Amino acid sequence: MDQIRRYIAFLQEYSVPLILGVIVGLVWANIHFDSYYKIVEFDFWNFGKGPFLDDGAHHDLNDFYIFGKHITVHFLINEIFMVFFFGIAAKEITESILPGGALNPLPKAINPIMGTLGGVFGPVGLFILLAVIFYGGTEDLGRMMFPAEGVLGGWAIPTATDIALAWLVARVIFGARHAAVNFLLLLAVADDAIGLVIIAVFYSENVQPMWLLLTLGGMVAAYAFRRLGVSWWPVYILIAGGMSWTGLVKTGVEPALALVFIVPFLPASHVPEHHDAEAVEGEGHGGELEDSHAVAHAHEGHGHQAGVLEQFEHHLKLPVDFGLFFFAWANAGVAFGNINAVTLMILLSLIVGKTVGVSLFSFVMSKAGFPLPEGMGLRHLMVAGMIAGLGLTVALFVANKAYAGTDFLDPGKMGAVFSVIVGALAFVFARVIGIRREQD
Repeated sequence: MDQIRRYIAFLQEYSVPLILGVIVGLVWANIHFDSYYKIVEFDFWNFGKGPFLDDGAHHDLNDFYIFGKHITVHFLINEIFMVFFFGIAAKEITESILPGGALNPLPKAINPIMGTLGGVFGPVGLFILLAVIFYGGTEDLGRMMFPAEGVLGGWAIPTATDIALAWLVARVIFGARHAAVNFLLLLAVADDAIGLVIIAVFYSENVQPMWLLLTLGGMVAAYAFRRLGVSWWPVYILIAGGMSWTGLVKTGVEPALALVFIVPFLPASHVPEHHDAEAVEGEGHGGELEDSHAVAHAHEGHGHQAGVLEQFEHHLKLPVDFGLFFFAWANAGVAFGNINAVTLMILLSLIVGKTVGVSLFSFVMSKAGFPLPEGMGLRHLMVAGMIAGLGLTVALFVANKAYAGTDFLDPGKMGAVFSVIVGALAFVFARVIGIRREQD
């Protein structure tokens, strides 16, 4: 049993399901795209019209809808499974701002937060420049303002950072306990927070704001559960989360963000400040997660109960990590013939834009009195900025929203998929400038 647990932990730690999903999706799509597409877009229910359809239009009896959406494999993965993926991300953001968390107190988070802003403005600026170079003067250029459209509609794709892959590559390059690993973790967490806002604001259409009251009702319900001392996380997720999801669907906002509004209300256990300090100084993304589990078990061993927030992650982290295989499989399947200028634009924006943006903004802040973590210099900062260009998971998600229904979707997804090469580039770059992995 212990050997099986170690094997599962290895698969989680090295994001094996996610990477395998990318490979399977790419290979399948390039061997037989028709069968791949039919499976991904397969409608599970064909026994009649859905009970929630209210648009008044005539629909074929073989179609099944929820709130006007076809219940396909792609829908179940991107609009329902990803709810839990972003819920886990929201959990990490919530923990990071709690007392003793990585972003608390605020002064120690200033430098990585500013680096995050650089990691947004840098890629966006370069993406716009490349879009004008490749598509300027054509109808394809479009615009980036709401509602985003054309090539410029994909401006947010290169702002993403895949936390799990970035943490993995950083540990390989720097060593598990190097300060740069923790710096990159903070940057990635803040980057995901910004990414969630971008998805909600810029990639929502036909918005009906009144339905947001239902999402607000979900938040009120979650707060009430907290005040009542409810300690079973499914109550928060199923009732409050269900209200939030329904409200977002009816509003026209991305429903995968439903738990982002609910998770911050889940009660967290009190973690001793000295313990958090050790975790922040010594661990990266995976280390922090493992550490939180250790704290929960330690509390239970001393007669204390782990908080609802920790229980939520503890029970869902494994299925979410392995479920990313299906997300990658369903979204990364693009024929190589679809590579074009958009692919290059996204890839360059992730590699060059992230590296320059993160490095410049953080370096300026270090000179302004908000230093880098002890043990980090400009060389480490530049490598960390490059690693932040690993956009895979969230970049794929944003690409699906930014270029939905356009000829730019597949090339844009290829740019997100190819960002995995950033790991190899960062490794080589680190060696060239003299950075070696520290022993754990």
